[in-house]
Amino acid sequence: MTRIRILSKDDIDGIHMASLEVLERTGVLVKNSNALRNLEDAGCTIDSNIVKIPPNLVEDALEKVPSSFQLCTREGDRCFTVGGDEVIYNPGSTALQFLDRTTGEMRRATLDDLIHLVKLVDGLEYLQAQSTAVVPGDVPDTISDLYRLYVILRNSTKPIVTGAFSTEGLLDMIRMLEAVAGTPEDLARKPRAIFDCCPSSPLMWSDVTAQNLIDCSKHDVPAEIVPAPQMGVTSPVTVTGTLVQSNAEVLSGVVISQLVREGSPVVYGAAPMVLDMRHATPCLGAVEAMMVACASAEIGKHYGIPTQAYLGVSDSKTVDAQSGYESGLGIALGALARINVVSGPGMLASVNCQSLEKLVIDNELCGVAYRLIEDVRLESSDLAVDLIKSVGPGGYFLEQEHTRVHFRKELFIPSDIFCRLSPESWKEAGAKDAFERARKNVNRLLSEHVPTPLPQETEERLDGTLQGILKRHGIPQSKLLTGF
Repeated sequence: MTRIRILSKDDIDGIHMASLEVLERTGVLVKNSNALRNLEDAGCTIDSNIVKIPPNLVEDALEKVPSSFQLCTREGDRCFTVGGDEVIYNPGSTALQFLDRTTGEMRRATLDDLIHLVKLVDGLEYLQAQSTAVVPGDVPDTISDLYRLYVILRNSTKPIVTGAFSTEGLLDMIRMLEAVAGTPEDLARKPRAIFDCCPSSPLMWSDVTAQNLIDCSKHDVPAEIVPAPQMGVTSPVTVTGTLVQSNAEVLSGVVISQLVREGSPVVYGAAPMVLDMRHATPCLGAVEAMMVACASAEIGKHYGIPTQAYLGVSDSKTVDAQSGYESGLGIALGALARINVVSGPGMLASVNCQSLEKLVIDNELCGVAYRLIEDVRLESSDLAVDLIKSVGPGGYFLEQEHTRVHFRKELFIPSDIFCRLSPESWKEAGAKDAFERARKNVNRLLSEHVPTPLPQETEERLDGTLQGILKRHGIPQSKLLTGF
């Protein structure tokens, strides 16, 4: 199987032991009273909210984490395995900016942008999951996290990667998912979403993120523990130093999760970035960030935990050569490292902007990446010894039945996003570049693709749940329940 490895087993063992030492000697800052109480009861030493975690508690927690779980579509009729060597691509999350389809300028994202993005992702073949990819500026802050989830549930059947901005928001989002699944038991049996729960580097858990992790465990909802270290700023500037610290942050989250409910599904995540010292800008498209992301996944796989990373992200501010090479490299590396959940297609300006045109281009790159990791068949017919003999030196294979039978399943055939015309034919077709072709496909898909609607009974349950939330927040229902 085609794959890459950055770390040896000895490397991983060394990082693991160093991380245990960090947790035992330095500890993590935990600002949540429920987590502190659980950690103290489990034998941790706590001083001024600095929790020092003994190695045996970490090792015990790691043994309890499931090696995989099922992530299901909205109706629960299809499930994807998160774990093993499976790879699922989804757009990244929480971008504030959007690349305007008319002007090409970055601007604040709106609710309409989110709806268009969700409908587009629903129609893209190689993005197998949705994500709450933008934060619409025209939705009240108090419900902006959960309303993104509502938009997806109304406009797509695909499973979801999401996150909450408050403790109340996460519980409301779980209630919305339960309304779609039918009952809390149905949701626990067939999870429809994974929630990001992100420690703050270096070595901190805020009150909100720790409580979100606790509540995910209580409700048997999968949680991605996603550190976002900035190399040289909030983590050591070296790859290995960042891996030690990031690993300690994930392990502390694993302990917090498993102390609430043994066997809670968690994902070993990574969103590393590099500080460009010349401009003081955080960069997720840097090659070192990709190296840390892939190496983190190797550590997670060593523990037998499902993995996640932000890859396919670009630091470019527009859809250009830079966005192509940074995103293409990241998407390919995510597949070659067999990272289970790869977040980031569509994203520009690190994780600050979403582009529908880039999303369409990145979807093709995901298709290429899936082809890259397919097994090479070595059956006798594929070796084609007899065929080569029959054609002979100087012959042609184009006219052979073997070619007609095998070429569609052997060769990845991209859409017209990738131009393979001759120069003359390309000029005759209008000499359009990849961005222009992508824009044309965005417009076509948004015009032609019709998402599968929710069953009426389910829609009524979901809308009823949302109406109760809006009423509690004092937000008029009419404004937000239209437009679908």
